[in-house]
Amino acid sequence: MANKPKKKPGSNTIAQNRRARFDFHIEETFEAGVMLHGWEVKSLRAGKGQLTDCYVVFERDEAWLLNCQITPINTISTHFVIDPMRKRKLLMHRREIDKLQEAADQKGHTIVALALYWKNHMVKCQVAIAKGKKQHDKRDTEKQRDWDRQKARIMRHS
Repeated sequence: MANKPKKKPGSNTIAQNRRARFDFHIEETFEAGVMLHGWEVKSLRAGKGQLTDCYVVFERDEAWLLNCQITPINTISTHFVIDPMRKRKLLMHRREIDKLQEAADQKGHTIVALALYWKNHMVKCQVAIAKGKKQHDKRDTEKQRDWDRQKARIMRHS
């Protein structure tokens, strides 16, 4: 129990993809359920999920989550053959999948996973329609963030 990750009390967030918000303009977000094995749920409760470079693909009119890494906990990895990077099915309504597919077909758009979180006793994934930022947009975002920090410091000290 000593190795439990530190989270804010009452926080339902398991993992976030912070890089996606830096690299993309988020246009619209959706909530999707995630089809998981039992050991994956136990690992997520222990805080072993990661969404870096995670995205959504479509096969046979179904949405699949790729590059979502869920590291197995030690007690489970001895019982099963485990692939921590396996693709996981996203559970969404047909019209939402169609809307995401249509957006993904447009030039410059992609579907990325932003966060994994608990909703009641189920794991949900926040997916978004995103458009890639240019290098100058990223620099503008960094400048704005730095200026906001400077304003906060000035307001604190005066």
